[in-house]
Amino acid sequence: QVQLVESGGGLVQPGGSLRLSCGASGLNISRVGMSWYRQAPGKERDMVATIARFSGNTDYKDYVKGRFTVSRDNAKNMIFLQMTSLKVEDTAVYYCNAGTANLIVYPDSWGQGTQVTVSS
Repeated sequence: QVQLVESGGGLVQPGGSLRLSCGASGLNISRVGMSWYRQAPGKERDMVATIARFSGNTDYKDYVKGRFTVSRDNAKNMIFLQMTSLKVEDTAVYYCNAGTANLIVYPDSWGQGTQVTVSS
């Protein structure tokens, strides 16, 4: 049973920062690529940041590149998303899962997500 639990969201003003955490159970994150996704009301869920297995190489959507940083802690079986210079358009529910923009490994195991609201 794969369980994914996101945390760390909240209300922040434009230009502020947040650090999101994702804990995984029933899944060894060291053996898969992991990604952060976000979904705003009325919009598709999009991958925003990915960290690859083995290499740890990262990739980001252009609209977050230079502002967001994804990392992992294999010992804790967690991934993180450090978000800086937040913009109003970053407002969304943020989720984690194994996979990339091309493949979601556990499509039936989405967590509840964590709400990020950027507002003045």
